[in-house]
Amino acid sequence: MPYLVDPLDERLAAVVPPGSLYAVGGRVRDEVRAELGQCDAAFKDLDYVVTGVPLHDLRERLETLGSVDVVGASFSVLKVTVDGRTADVALPRRERSTGAHHRAFEVHSGPDVTLDDDLARRDFRMNMLARALPSGTLVDPYHGAADIAARRIDVLTESVFEEDPLRMLRAAQFAARFGYVLSARAREAMTAVAKSIGNVSAERISDELTKLLARAPRPSIGLEILRETGVLGELWPELLEGYGVEQNAFHAYDVYRHSLETLDATPPGDLILRLAALLHDVGKPRTKEGPHFYRHEHVGEELARAMLVRFRFPNEVVDATAHLVRGHMYRADSELTDAALRRFVRRVGAGELNRQFALRAADIVGSGKPKWDDSNERFEARVWAEVARKPPFSIKDLAIDGDTVVDAMVQKGIVTPGFRGDARVGAALQWLFEQVTDEPKRNERNSLLTLLSDYLDCVSGQS
Repeated sequence: MPYLVDPLDERLAAVVPPGSLYAVGGRVRDEVRAELGQCDAAFKDLDYVVTGVPLHDLRERLETLGSVDVVGASFSVLKVTVDGRTADVALPRRERSTGAHHRAFEVHSGPDVTLDDDLARRDFRMNMLARALPSGTLVDPYHGAADIAARRIDVLTESVFEEDPLRMLRAAQFAARFGYVLSARAREAMTAVAKSIGNVSAERISDELTKLLARAPRPSIGLEILRETGVLGELWPELLEGYGVEQNAFHAYDVYRHSLETLDATPPGDLILRLAALLHDVGKPRTKEGPHFYRHEHVGEELARAMLVRFRFPNEVVDATAHLVRGHMYRADSELTDAALRRFVRRVGAGELNRQFALRAADIVGSGKPKWDDSNERFEARVWAEVARKPPFSIKDLAIDGDTVVDAMVQKGIVTPGFRGDARVGAALQWLFEQVTDEPKRNERNSLLTLLSDYLDCVSGQS
């Protein structure tokens, strides 16, 4: 059976006893998928298991190739770096769960543990594969290749989700990424322990949700698995509030399904855009008044922020997603004045325009209704034309800065020399920015100094 030979395969095989080296992990699974035409062959993380060799002996052998660090002494895992490339080389191990936490395992590793034992501890049968090196022979004691050929995710025992509840999210994201279905046994096992997802750390949950949302062509496949098994209700019950909530005549789906359709209409890769697509209408159920959802984008912004903070998504992801949710109801009016267009760009942020427009496009697709007209395209064309003229879109684009404002305040006797600034400086700059937004040609030092002088005379006279 053909497979991709990595140079490190041969280097490692040369220093360990014949017949003891095996490639394991996602690399082997994806090699089988590639052989079946399900994906392109590509090297992933390099993970190996060496059988029948004591840890100290294995370390000495690997040190002839490069640097070796023990990263899992209790698990007998060595990290070896050869010619700038790093791989994990481990002894086989067997595990016995002692609790719901992912580290609550009794582990035994060593040369007396078989490769079959090591493969059996893994999550799904499709991942219980190894490849003997350097021969390339596939080792498949639990029929994982048959599951891959059937595009199926199955478990060896029903206890796998109880032992590590994170595997429920892994099942969902693999199903969505690979286009696989869960076996009835796996689905029933997930449903039985859905509540145990609460035992998993926030960071591990966000990692798996990120893989699902950022990598899957159709993330809705995974989210539906999580909903049907009860896991989604334990994680993001706010999403399920939209289940069965009907919308107006401009939508073919309820709020929940519309959110999934909008999500699927965005391309893989941009986590922020996909989170915004999933959560853009999360505020609708709490704002429904007849066929209307007044200010749902404001409620949705706060809900989205709370949902992402709950699982400790990075602050920049939280802020950017919430900002897109808040802004998704903008009015695409191509007849707006130039100043209004500039204020729109300021509000969205020039760097976020592509995402905001992509969210609108996905929202339209997600409605399930035919597109009305080209008003969005005409509006976007005007916005981009305004951006191309490069008017100032933030205070930092002004031709003067805070130091200039302080100097002017000192000269007018409003403050004494040595003044270092306060809220009045920011207010002056904001006022100047508004004048420049109305008339970009005012963004010239002398013009701004004149405007600033008039402004300071006005506000000092009022005080």
